[in-house]
Amino acid sequence: MLTPRTHLGISHALCGAPTELAEGRATTRFVATPEMAADDRGLVHGGFVFGLADHAAMLAVNDPFVVLGSSEVRFVAPVRVGDEVIAHAEVTETKGKKRVLAVRATVRDREVLVGTLTAFVLEKHVLDGA
Repeated sequence: MLTPRTHLGISHALCGAPTELAEGRATTRFVATPEMAADDRGLVHGGFVFGLADHAAMLAVNDPFVVLGSSEVRFVAPVRVGDEVIAHAEVTETKGKKRVLAVRATVRDREVLVGTLTAFVLEKHVLDGA
């Protein structure tokens, strides 16, 4: 497994821990906690699932200056508190500083999120000079 070079300060509890990291692809996972629930029935807010997929995508690029530019995702099934969610990301296109990634998150063998994220590799930290 490669060493992560980006998002080193991210919360693994909220955005997933890396479980696979290879050139152009990454996998992250978390177990949905009660703090992620949107209601008293244990429905997990989609933002946490998106964060898991985004984290996998940033790791698949694995550059210290990668930033998310856009996303097109579909939430195709609910996530519940206690579910183990696994996100996979793979770079499908590289053009200059632009990276297009396919992302998918699953609970067991059921897809819960699918989509495409576009990231950009900058020459310096996005906050430098802001």
